[in-house]
Amino acid sequence: MLRRTMAEFDITAGLQHVLKRIESVLQSRPQEINAPKPLLVAVSKTKPVECIIEAYNAGQRHFGENYVQELVEKSQHPDILAQCPDIKWHLIGHLQSNKINKVLKLPNLYMIQTVDSEKLANGIDAAWAKRQPEPTEPLRVLVQVNTSGEDVKSGVDASAAPSLYRYISDNLKHLKPVGIMTIGAYGFDYSNGPNPDFVALLQVQREICKANSLPADAVQVSMGMSNDYDRAIEMGSTIVRVGTAIFGHRPKASE
Repeated sequence: MLRRTMAEFDITAGLQHVLKRIESVLQSRPQEINAPKPLLVAVSKTKPVECIIEAYNAGQRHFGENYVQELVEKSQHPDILAQCPDIKWHLIGHLQSNKINKVLKLPNLYMIQTVDSEKLANGIDAAWAKRQPEPTEPLRVLVQVNTSGEDVKSGVDASAAPSLYRYISDNLKHLKPVGIMTIGAYGFDYSNGPNPDFVALLQVQREICKANSLPADAVQVSMGMSNDYDRAIEMGSTIVRVGTAIFGHRPKASE
């Protein structure tokens, strides 16, 4: 497990800055953007347990991990279990089929944000059904959409996302599809206009809502990270994943 090496960074201050920025954007957002206040997921990738506890003590409850092994270690860490009883974990990185059981047995698992195929959805559904003790509710999942078309990115093609969402909703009773997410291309220049990845994901949301006769607020939209979460909220994001702005710059592997 990683140890804290950036004690000079004030995590509480970072969290408060992000929360204030979210409120500011909501106040100035165009009125036609009728989306609820976004859920903030603190991305604790590479961050040691004491940093997570500090953010938790400052009021943060939802945390996201990119890598299965880090999620396994942190979610079961004795200090997390003892000091963070209401923590809610999101897996926001790719999930391989052979890691499903390892993830789904973890305590306080709240959501898998990266379901991108029927095969993966079937595997998660089957594993959640067998979980002990028996779950009291379906597992929340998001359909990951590859809006940028990059081969290195996981996610279903935007054109196929509505059918995957419908497949999960109609056939997998142990899963609850609650929305869609995208990673998107890095480094978009906003002087060129709206982020095309955000535009594409919102179009998928509209298509899912239309096909399933759902109101817009029934399908959450997870987009935006530390460098552009405010832009994402302006366009209607309902889940933002923020790491660096809360926890500070991640140390290099050699540090």
